[in-house]
Amino acid sequence: MMAEQRKKRMETKARISNISIDFESGKQVISLVCEKDIRGEYDRLKDKECRLKVVQYREGRSLDANAYFHVLVGKIAEVTDNSKVYIKNKLIAEYGQHEIINGSLISLPLDNDIEVYDLEFCHLQPTASTTTNKAGKLFRINLVMRGSHTYDTKEMSELIKGTVAEAKELGIETATPQEIKEMEERWRVKLEKAN
Repeated sequence: MMAEQRKKRMETKARISNISIDFESGKQVISLVCEKDIRGEYDRLKDKECRLKVVQYREGRSLDANAYFHVLVGKIAEVTDNSKVYIKNKLIAEYGQHEIINGSLISLPLDNDIEVYDLEFCHLQPTASTTTNKAGKLFRINLVMRGSHTYDTKEMSELIKGTVAEAKELGIETATPQEIKEMEERWRVKLEKAN
């Protein structure tokens, strides 16, 4: 728990301001301008081996975005007479993000008769590829999709954009133009195509 708290304290939004070469060691020196005060952690970690991971900053998705997605899932499920699980899995398969480990998509072969959108324990995207085991049983290859709880703002907005389009095709009322404008400003994304 203590190590996790320290890890969180050192995590901050930052901007790379400079990179140079240390002439004595020949190694690169990078300067970061940090949003929060990390002097306490600097004192604790100074001259110790550290692990550095720098990735482009993105706002985490808001709970409002997730709530809006689930409201639309419920409305679509009701109109199409499908379960919420089925609709959520279908939308994640169509507009969501693949699970990628070590740069590779993760696949899962399942019995070809299984309706993967009805599964509650994972999100899968069925493919056209199949495989047959030694007994001649046919299996469909499915790609594993990430759960929406792991999405950043940009990824969540893509999921919502597709979900809004699906809802509108079914004649389902989505947010008002003003509500959509407010969400776009809050999430810094475009949810609807310009006419």
